[in-house]
Amino acid sequence: MDCIGHSNETRRRIYRARFSSVTEKDILKAMDNLVEPNKDEALSVDARQEIDLKVGVAFTRFQTSFFQGKYGNLDSRVISYGPCQTPTLGFCVQRYLQINTFKPEKFWAVRPYIMQKGYELQLEWERNKLFDYDVAVMFQKLVMEDGILEVTEIVEKQESKSRPSGLNTVNLLKVASSALGFGPQMAMQVAERLYTQGFISYPRTESTAYPSSFDFRGTLGAQVNNPTWGSYVQRLLADGYQKPRSGTDVGDHPPVTPLRSATEDMLGNDAWRLYEYICTHFIGTVSPDCKYVRTRVEFSIGGEFFHCVGHRVLVKGFTSIMPWLAVTEKNLPQFTKGEKIEVSQVDLHEGMTSPPDFLSESELISLMEKNGIGTDASISVHINNICERNYVQVLAGRKLGPTALGITLIRGYQCIDPDLCLPDIRSFIEQQITLVAKGQADHFRVVQHVLQQFRQKYSYFVKQIENMDALFEAQFSPLADSGRVLSKCGKCLRYMKHISSQPSRLYCNTCEEVYYLPQKGSIKLYKELTCPLDNFELLIFSMPGPDGKSFPLCPYCYNSPPFEGIDTLFGAVKSGPSSQLGKGAGMPCFLCPHPTCRHSLIAQGVCACPECSGTLVLDPVSAPKWRLCCNMCNFLVLLPEGAHQISTTRERCPECDSTILEVDFNKKTTPLENGETLYTGCILCDELLHSLVEMKYGKSFFKRMGGRGRGRGSRRGGYRGRGRGTGKKVDPKMSFRDF
Repeated sequence: MDCIGHSNETRRRIYRARFSSVTEKDILKAMDNLVEPNKDEALSVDARQEIDLKVGVAFTRFQTSFFQGKYGNLDSRVISYGPCQTPTLGFCVQRYLQINTFKPEKFWAVRPYIMQKGYELQLEWERNKLFDYDVAVMFQKLVMEDGILEVTEIVEKQESKSRPSGLNTVNLLKVASSALGFGPQMAMQVAERLYTQGFISYPRTESTAYPSSFDFRGTLGAQVNNPTWGSYVQRLLADGYQKPRSGTDVGDHPPVTPLRSATEDMLGNDAWRLYEYICTHFIGTVSPDCKYVRTRVEFSIGGEFFHCVGHRVLVKGFTSIMPWLAVTEKNLPQFTKGEKIEVSQVDLHEGMTSPPDFLSESELISLMEKNGIGTDASISVHINNICERNYVQVLAGRKLGPTALGITLIRGYQCIDPDLCLPDIRSFIEQQITLVAKGQADHFRVVQHVLQQFRQKYSYFVKQIENMDALFEAQFSPLADSGRVLSKCGKCLRYMKHISSQPSRLYCNTCEEVYYLPQKGSIKLYKELTCPLDNFELLIFSMPGPDGKSFPLCPYCYNSPPFEGIDTLFGAVKSGPSSQLGKGAGMPCFLCPHPTCRHSLIAQGVCACPECSGTLVLDPVSAPKWRLCCNMCNFLVLLPEGAHQISTTRERCPECDSTILEVDFNKKTTPLENGETLYTGCILCDELLHSLVEMKYGKSFFKRMGGRGRGRGSRRGGYRGRGRGTGKKVDPKMSFRDF
């Protein structure tokens, strides 16, 4: 409304439709009950975005620039900080430290066994366990010496297990992780897809209470023909469904519920499993409670007390549709009060206390909800972020184990300012933002107050960064001690080391210079050839896979393009106020306009790319599967396979101005007459070469650029549509025949 600049008069005619599902009924109801937009709610969202962005960017930029150039085995492209992300990591590291500092202890427990009417029962000790061996042995002897148990009490009590409340986002994510094996991010993506397809209601909600107007009969009726649970729903409607338990109504959206019936064939495996849980959970909320009888029998012997417990289910209730929550039946033999029973065996069980396990995603989600970290919409994002930043690793059973980097970061924050990784500040911020949403606090003042707090913390953090650096120094290796020797530096002529951990880079120990390389591929020396501009040895970068590009580059030119406009051509985003390109971006040889270097765009460029403003360049190391690659997009041209050699010449095609190629065919497979192998021609205009090439799309390192390129690609743009003439038969393998 601010952007479109409507007057106050026009603003009075702008309304908002509120709905929680994309069904015709809900949309029409929303259109019949339009409400005025809530400016306070919008300002609260703006406040959260502004705080998170400014705080996160400031700390992230400083940490990344400070640590990344110092340590070689620091395997992270960005060392990020976030007001929600970092406390989330803090929970994982706190559990890790509890595990590491845990000291196991031996314990002993007395376990008597009895035989009663054909049943062998192990009885539980009221003392549970003891940590003193001699005392435990003493109690074992007392029990063995007595030898006769007396039944002192029999208590039978009918109990019930309550049906679940409505399903909110947090509980959906917890079940998806612990029971279905879905990470929170994946679970939300699947749930959102089910919502947009109209199978479930809006999946981002904090409420577990259904509104008073909710149509339970209609929602159940949509499931009566489902082949999996339709018969159960029919019985439920016939016998009468139960009113759901009262839950929490936050006022956002109703709990997640199914809207229409589906099958596994309609949804696919992952979506079906999540949909199946949402359906069974909803059906469970309107099913009867599970009722059972709990029997506890108490015994005494030698002055010690023992007991056993049994369960007998009377009404399965909602556990019929949610069997994983069923009460485990345990039948006990008949006992009478005062009955004497002989002990058949008395064991002294020895055990060891065990440390807690790594936090599971489900446990982490509970901690985040309890401490006010993130919202129902962002919890999955924060967990995904700490995984992607290499702060934690997902272990078996969806457990989260912190990495060396994650542990070192949290320990560093604890040394400098523990508030940076504790949930307290974030909890306070969320409380203030809630007040903004209710109109009880001023948006501008809240934002300025929080930013002022973090500004002071940032200044102190920068001054004390050496404390964190000492921890990094103990954990990670300096650049000088990292990597393997690869190529010579053009300045000092000493060998530089290749550090393969992200971000991939070269380090010259003599000059103390870092040269960033293209990411996510392999790097090797290119025949010890050197760049004519700076004398650095050339490297070959190769993308993974059979269709991955390969191209030469000079480390120095790549980081500091020697020709004006090259960084603009590549479209690389500058990082910071310096003139350095962002990590992983730069000028490879196939963008270099050097007039005499045989690896440059001038020497290796062949013709314009039909898909973008780039140039098709000969891949120098693609033999025997020779090909041309676009220097801007992922377009490939496969050249005659099996040729001994394919190279560019200095000649140009008189018709289209493309570079003439020289092809040395294999003697056994040559298409030339009389066994000739050497042939020159234009791949666009020469009929023979044109019939032997094929186009396809491969894997490209570069993002496609918006503007027009320079060099061969832009100069040749006007030649599209030219060739031998339109009267000739077009080869179907080459769609750019006439450009």
